[in-house]
Amino acid sequence: MGGWEGGIRVPGIFRWPGRLAAGRVVDEPTSLMDLYPTLKYLAKDTHPDRQLDGYNLMPLLEGKAARSEHEFMFHYCGVYLNAVRWHPPDSNSIFKVHFFTPNFFPPGAGGCYDTRVCLCHGQHVTHHNPPLLYDLFHDPSESRQLTPETEPRYAEILQQIAKAVEKHKSTFPSKEGSDDVQVQPNTIQNQMSWEKILWRPWLQPCCGTFPFCGCKEDKNI
Repeated sequence: MGGWEGGIRVPGIFRWPGRLAAGRVVDEPTSLMDLYPTLKYLAKDTHPDRQLDGYNLMPLLEGKAARSEHEFMFHYCGVYLNAVRWHPPDSNSIFKVHFFTPNFFPPGAGGCYDTRVCLCHGQHVTHHNPPLLYDLFHDPSESRQLTPETEPRYAEILQQIAKAVEKHKSTFPSKEGSDDVQVQPNTIQNQMSWEKILWRPWLQPCCGTFPFCGCKEDKNI
């Protein structure tokens, strides 16, 4: 689905009797990146071990906060930034831009059935200038593209998102530099480098003889 909501908008379910109220619905943009800072908070770990893109979810889950701390969220197709959403302060709107979108095949389909997986470059995508713009609060299916004629804040929205993207990209290591945060302490390590994405079998839970790992419930316990 690329950056479309059909590939991003999924539910998350949390259960903690005695701590979280049952049946409460949080309709705010959050991310899997929020789990790590949430667990750090619950473990009372205050050591700043890295620069985080996520936020502690407990204020939202416990009803102590009404809004997510994610004013901007950046969505990637592989290593390419393909979409950004902006949740302006004091507004219900959630604006989202698409810089490029996958070329679905066959035309009109909801996927890339020729390549099996939607790719992120070259002839497999269509770049948009200006980017596609939607208001997810009123149009979660992203079926009504906003224009200067239909959205009074059109130019401001694109400008604010462009500034956020520039700030976001400024945290990346320079091409001439290293991914090592000791060399560039104000930058974020590249999480898509081969060093980061290679399979680490020693980190995989294994019940049995490696590499035939598998865990089965012991019904006798």
